[in-house]
Amino acid sequence: MADTTGNTTENEAQQPPQPRKASWKYIGPGIVVAATGVGAGDLVATLIAGSNFGYTLLWAAIIGCLVKISLAEAAGRWHLSTGRTLFDGWASLGRWTTWFFAVYVVVWGFVYGAAAMSSSALPLQALFPDVMDLKWWAIACGLVGLVFVWFNKYAVFEKVMTVLVGVMFLVTVYLAIRVTPNLLDAFAGLLPVLPDEKDSILNTLGLIGGVGGTITLAAYGYWVNAKGWTDTGWMKVMRLDNRVAYATTGIFVIAMLFVGAELLHSANVAIASGDKGLIQLGDILEAEYGAATAKFFLIGFFATSFTSLIGVWHGVSLMFADFVARLAGKEAVKGEEIASGKRERSWPFRAYLLWLTFPPMVLLFQGQPFRLIIIYGVLGAAFMPFLAGTLIWLLNSSRTPREWRNGPLSNIMLAIAGLLFLVLCTKQIWDQPWADFF
Repeated sequence: MADTTGNTTENEAQQPPQPRKASWKYIGPGIVVAATGVGAGDLVATLIAGSNFGYTLLWAAIIGCLVKISLAEAAGRWHLSTGRTLFDGWASLGRWTTWFFAVYVVVWGFVYGAAAMSSSALPLQALFPDVMDLKWWAIACGLVGLVFVWFNKYAVFEKVMTVLVGVMFLVTVYLAIRVTPNLLDAFAGLLPVLPDEKDSILNTLGLIGGVGGTITLAAYGYWVNAKGWTDTGWMKVMRLDNRVAYATTGIFVIAMLFVGAELLHSANVAIASGDKGLIQLGDILEAEYGAATAKFFLIGFFATSFTSLIGVWHGVSLMFADFVARLAGKEAVKGEEIASGKRERSWPFRAYLLWLTFPPMVLLFQGQPFRLIIIYGVLGAAFMPFLAGTLIWLLNSSRTPREWRNGPLSNIMLAIAGLLFLVLCTKQIWDQPWADFF
């Protein structure tokens, strides 16, 4: 007779988790990753693509979303199928992954902290121009993000992110409708045609790879665990959640491409790259549609920037806490530890929160140091090929249970992602002003 513990037999305990029905009521981590991954810079890149090429590259923006679905699904599948975290998987590939991540997370966090605070400050200064200087708005945004993430657990964080995503959604869809898109031209943009201009291939690849593609794709598995999804019973739910994430991203991207095509391309108006391009767009919207539309847009701009800030403050801090735990000698870090909320109260989590917030404030006053920005650019470009390559490695090896290893479609999509990001990485490294570096 089988041994029993309470009402559970030993045989029952060894059975795989029963799959949960993929229901909309569970959606959460996908909203978080969509909000974090799409920052103000991503919206500007799409806006400029619409401004330069009209609807021609609509197909590229959609392919970009499909590529990100594959990467995030792979990260989530690793967490659920193995019960281990992504960094634990990386560590199993060799010490080189630890060194890469250590350098990346320190340098990237230092520079990104300043960029995220500045991006969140720009729309606030535009909305309240006489209150205080941009750098003080930036510091205020950083401190609010720090306090919010420090004192709240994942459940509250997810609810706030969902509200901010709702604001982003309303603003971008409203603008897309307001500019009255030419739907026939938009449908024509679904055909894979390259613009007849110099560097059109690289511009197209940049649009495919640029929107929603950051370290937050790697953080998705951690948010899946933080939600309480820790085993294969949640696999169907995770896949639905992930598709919702990038359907949402797709709506943001298509809406901004419509705005660029109709408002800027048709009038032959150019805007600056980077976050300041959105401030320029606010001025154009005010001239075309009035102050109320411009202010509504600036509120959406703030929601876009601030979700990226608090998303990184939370997600990358979770990854850093996992990194420190692995260095401390834990051989197999389990998803249950993240689901328990202990990581969000740990000293490594809070130490990285402080690193993202206070040291970058120096850059707000002194400007960004030239050599550090080059290193930041190289590391940032190298992370996505690193993520795609290591996921292919992990999910085709014995580290992953056979049932959950990559199928042909997953391998093809991850290989496409890896090659795409490798080309973009090579171009970005090539374009760096190395002669001035030394």
